[in-house]
Amino acid sequence: MEAQVLAALHEASGPATAAWVQERLGGDLAYTTVMTILSRLHAKQAVTRERSGRAYVWIPAADEAGLAALRMRRVLDGEPDRDAVLTSFVSALSAHDEQLLRALLDRATADGPAPADAPATTGHPAASADPGTGPAPHRPRPSATGG
Repeated sequence: MEAQVLAALHEASGPATAAWVQERLGGDLAYTTVMTILSRLHAKQAVTRERSGRAYVWIPAADEAGLAALRMRRVLDGEPDRDAVLTSFVSALSAHDEQLLRALLDRATADGPAPADAPATTGHPAASADPGTGPAPHRPRPSATGG
């Protein structure tokens, strides 16, 4: 339902009320349900809100991909051993996903250091001062050039 609410907000020409979102979703959801979903999205920083009279208007801060990334960061932030979690994640990537991740990390590195408030997961998850914490050694790694 969160993805549907976000999609509706993205269709809006500007900030939207909960009633507008409810109507856009076909009116099958109760207004209170829409408000609960919007509040949860706000807590996840997927939407922002502004006062408009006595109510709020809502603005999407993230699309579905952004919402998935927020969930992934929240899970990672809840784990005591980030290195182990990231190592396990990276070692299970398909070759295509690994190449995509490498390209994104290379682009992020080329763009300069991440802002101080950026999540820690924007760094090189497979790169570490300890080479033993990188990707799983049992699987050959494709080169950065795709070979």
